[in-house]
Amino acid sequence: MNKTFADNVARLRKERGFTQEKLAEAVGVSFQAVSKWETAQTYPDIELLPRLAELLTTSVDSLFGYIPVKKGVTDYENRYNRDGYYWGVAPNRMCYEVMRLKPPTARLRLLDMCCGEGKDAVFFANNGYIVSAFDISEKGLEKGRRLAELNGCEVSFFTADVRDFMPDDDFDVIYISGGLQYFQPDRRADMINAYKKKTTPGGLHMLNAFVDKPFIPRAHDSEDSERYWRSGELFSMYHDWAFRYTDAERIFDCGSGGKPHRHCMDTLIAERL
Repeated sequence: MNKTFADNVARLRKERGFTQEKLAEAVGVSFQAVSKWETAQTYPDIELLPRLAELLTTSVDSLFGYIPVKKGVTDYENRYNRDGYYWGVAPNRMCYEVMRLKPPTARLRLLDMCCGEGKDAVFFANNGYIVSAFDISEKGLEKGRRLAELNGCEVSFFTADVRDFMPDDDFDVIYISGGLQYFQPDRRADMINAYKKKTTPGGLHMLNAFVDKPFIPRAHDSEDSERYWRSGELFSMYHDWAFRYTDAERIFDCGSGGKPHRHCMDTLIAERL
């Protein structure tokens, strides 16, 4: 039996607020059937899989732990397969803000989502955080592992798709730079709330979101699956947390991919009280 399927059904069911009984009722089976799915004893009938995936707001592929090779993945595999580091190796300036607000005076656990080639993850590990980092690109993760080795630090790199992944453990810092545009608009609030629940009291979220502006053309290296955020949308999702740093609608020049372009971005560091 596929243990990944069982684990994903159990995790997503809890994250979406279903009891086994409620999920069973919505799918049209007994709660014992759901229990057997979650303990890797049986699979659902094939006709039930689309409805199950719909209720858990995921895909059938993702339930089974399969990440198909789509255009978005292939694009980044190509970018990261080149010599050098596509984003460079200098840490994002926001890494220093995280360190200022949550210095690693204790062994703090940090999750770097959409870590790319690992430059920020390696920076945090070098400075004493216990770092887990994921990306959908295997090529990026390979370069991240090499960078960690060169810096003599340890990062737990693993492959995951930000559109479906939810951590099992709690973290003191959740960091995502340049990945929120993959959260689909109708799932953003649920995803953010789920990550908030996986943050320790006093923990931080450091996030930035590309903001849609009609007077700024989309970047040449943007993907079809990216959905930019509305002005202020990111801040509204943290109304119940304390804002420790904000930078609203910063318009800046970018040279990623070797072609100059511009972005508009909202940046937030918020603390769970």
